[in-house]
Amino acid sequence: MQVKKLLDQKGHDVYSISPDATVYDALKLMAEKEIGALVVLEDGKMVGILSERDYARKVILKGKASKDTTVREIMTSEVIHARPDEKVRKCLSLMTKHHFRHIPVLEEERLVGILSIEDVKGVT
Repeated sequence: MQVKKLLDQKGHDVYSISPDATVYDALKLMAEKEIGALVVLEDGKMVGILSERDYARKVILKGKASKDTTVREIMTSEVIHARPDEKVRKCLSLMTKHHFRHIPVLEEERLVGILSIEDVKGVT
């Protein structure tokens, strides 16, 4: 199955946050939406991704305060992404190889969706 077909079934909604927002605000949004990651957008362009793992490793374990730390300080900037025309199986392979649970989907430079490990495991 192609990524585009899975996104069409699942939906293209993506929750995002500014890199200048606080980590606290990001965590609050993730809790409200019951999600484990946010795409970080600046001027409409993806500049990173923030996951619960980033929070645990870069805030909690380093003794930082989530209300005093910006998303930019802890986000993952080198984001591996998928394209709509790729096979879902390739996404699972990338996620497994690089040990992450969320993969944004970009068409050209435009964010068109995000897939979680749970989304792709059930399809491959």
